[in-house]
Amino acid sequence: MASHRKSRPAGTRVAGIRTPALATAALTSVALLSQSANAAPADDRPSLEEVEKKVDDLYRQAESATDSYNSAKEKTTKQRKQVDTLLDDVAQRTEKLNEAREELGSFAAAQYRTGAAAPDTATFLLADTPQDYFDQTQLMGRLTSRQKGAVDDYVTEQSATMKKRQEASQSLQSLTETQSDLKTAKATVQKKLADARELLSELTAQEKARLAAIEKEKQEAAARKAAELARQQAAAEKAAQQESAPSSGSSTAGSSTVADSSYATKAAKALAFARAQIGKPYVWGATGPGSYDCSGLTQAAWKAAGVDLPRVTYDQVDAGTTVSLADAQPGDLVFFYDDISHVGLYIGNGMMIHAPKPGAYVREESIYYDGESAIHSVVRPA
Repeated sequence: MASHRKSRPAGTRVAGIRTPALATAALTSVALLSQSANAAPADDRPSLEEVEKKVDDLYRQAESATDSYNSAKEKTTKQRKQVDTLLDDVAQRTEKLNEAREELGSFAAAQYRTGAAAPDTATFLLADTPQDYFDQTQLMGRLTSRQKGAVDDYVTEQSATMKKRQEASQSLQSLTETQSDLKTAKATVQKKLADARELLSELTAQEKARLAAIEKEKQEAAARKAAELARQQAAAEKAAQQESAPSSGSSTAGSSTVADSSYATKAAKALAFARAQIGKPYVWGATGPGSYDCSGLTQAAWKAAGVDLPRVTYDQVDAGTTVSLADAQPGDLVFFYDDISHVGLYIGNGMMIHAPKPGAYVREESIYYDGESAIHSVVRPA
């Protein structure tokens, strides 16, 4: 009887148990599906390093936009003063023009009463543009020297008033355009900062801790680089002192010493001011006293030393003498990035005081905080 039984197909169920071949295939499929499900979100999610780079880039872009905002704001202030001055001038000239017109009207009325001029003469003398009529030889011949002088004064004042009105109109248009630029720059800053905050808010607690560790590693590397620069500068200074010792009595050396001393005195005042601001928050567009952005801090510090710096970084970089990093002295301005969007105040030993970025506070930090390649130039402002 057994010989008549049909063979059982592979993979069919026997007492609720699958055959090994089918079980293996099923388990493999489940494993692959599970891996796919777990891998999909990870592939779409940026790495921690990518998040860090993106946040840093957004902060840099925000700082660059802050300079554009500061520049437009400063320009707006100047243009508004210019417009106000022009409008005041136009008002005064218009008043004088009205007085001259009244005087001419009285002359015309008198001539009409005596029959010296036709009725349309009086009407035209009271018009806004009587020059064409005054140029007629017949009428000018009837005017006294005093009347001719009044006509000349009127025409001159009218021309000047029209010119001032045109200048005021152009200045108002320019002011409107600058205000639009100001609004755009402000919106750009706010958008960049909002994007950075959103990226950071999406990090888990573990990722934030790892990000803090990465930042600490960067700071330690920057500190080592600063210490290396400090050693190099100390060695260079010692060598320079030894070389200049024999000729210390020369007039050239004396002049150089006086110049260095004068700069050091001013720099000490600037640094003292900057140190007093440590701990105050970075706020874009701020110039103190409660908060600062990067160029607002350097401007205020050097103002305390009696030196006026421009408002924004890409103007401050031209407000002095460029020196090499190896020759940097306390008080010098250190600029960063190709777009010159950040600046700090050098304090020596590879360190600076600066207002770093939104969410941070004025602090001392290595000039290598973002790597050596980030340093653009060093400028001595006084």
